[in-house]
Amino acid sequence: MTDIELPDGSPFGPDNLPYGMYSTGDGAPRVGVRYGDIVVDLALLLDDPVFAAPTLNPFMAQGPARWAEVRERIQAAIEGPVPDEAVHPVREVRLHLPIAVADYVDFYASEHHAANLGRLFRPGSDPLLPNWKHLPVGYHGRAGTVVVSGTGIVRPCGQRKDPGEAVPAYGPSRRLDIEAELGFVVGAGSALGERIGVESFAEHVFGAVLVNDWSARDLQAWEYQPLGPHLGKSFATSVSPWVVPLAALEAARVPLPRQIPAPLPYLRGGGHWGLDVDLSVEWNGEQVSRPPYREMYWSPAQMLAHMTVNGASARTGDLFASGTISGPAKHQRGAFIELTWGGSEPITVKGEERTFLLDGDEVAISATAPGPNGARIGFGEVVGRVLPAV
Repeated sequence: MTDIELPDGSPFGPDNLPYGMYSTGDGAPRVGVRYGDIVVDLALLLDDPVFAAPTLNPFMAQGPARWAEVRERIQAAIEGPVPDEAVHPVREVRLHLPIAVADYVDFYASEHHAANLGRLFRPGSDPLLPNWKHLPVGYHGRAGTVVVSGTGIVRPCGQRKDPGEAVPAYGPSRRLDIEAELGFVVGAGSALGERIGVESFAEHVFGAVLVNDWSARDLQAWEYQPLGPHLGKSFATSVSPWVVPLAALEAARVPLPRQIPAPLPYLRGGGHWGLDVDLSVEWNGEQVSRPPYREMYWSPAQMLAHMTVNGASARTGDLFASGTISGPAKHQRGAFIELTWGGSEPITVKGEERTFLLDGDEVAISATAPGPNGARIGFGEVVGRVLPAV
């Protein structure tokens, strides 16, 4: 038996306990929980076969009462000795995609980000389109290209049309970008024809992950009218390997910024689901941005309510993301198209002037949030390196 030592100040203490999928050697993925620098095997810790599954989905489908019960059992069990075979240093395991992604929707919930892009793309016009403050704008992404942190990102190819060119050309994206986001994982779904109200958010959402929604801005600019993002987004979306339970974020809940005009009734109420999450974006190991999630205009509860208001079903493993997180200051912008103002204001990264991503570049996004009694809740990292086009 092993007594697990928690390092001082660890963001993975008993108030966090994020879930993930891990494997050792040639073994199949199993469910683990992170405690300090240790991955604890839950099937062995709790003697429960649901945690021997190759994904979190079977456990998430059991619903919020079961999530709460298991969380209490884990917190009690890690206080004492843990079976030796259940204990693995995190540096010695392989981490996998934590969920089988059912559907993926990406929103556009930051007023600062939306306004910046409006100023870039529609100079002289109102930066926000007429619908933006009435509903959480989003698009339906591609679940099959959601990948776990550490997966290489092959530079996408497609059509692009530079200003001044008469006709489009085909080739690798020359304006490859990132979007620093927070994603939310549906655990308990809903039936076709039902709606999930804002007040029911915590009954359906299991937890949160970090998201990097890679974006090929030149492909996107040519294709997005009139139906929105497609090939400029669908080639890859990276997520962190740890799912932070919604219960771990109670101390991080904050009011939303004031919403004017008041949203329609189906988007009102449900308690405060603004979240005080601080992100950090590193480009080749140098911090270039600190996006603050607390600045987001639309809450994840409103996103889920809007996503299902037409009767669309939600499924276990659905992932919906916030869209780029940006604050009012330049150093708080969560996409490089904003940070470099469309490439016209290069920034210095490791002594080099940069605008968009080059082959070999690596981006790492990390985040923490307030926990109980002054503790911090860690999300870990979502990391991706750009590989040449094929």
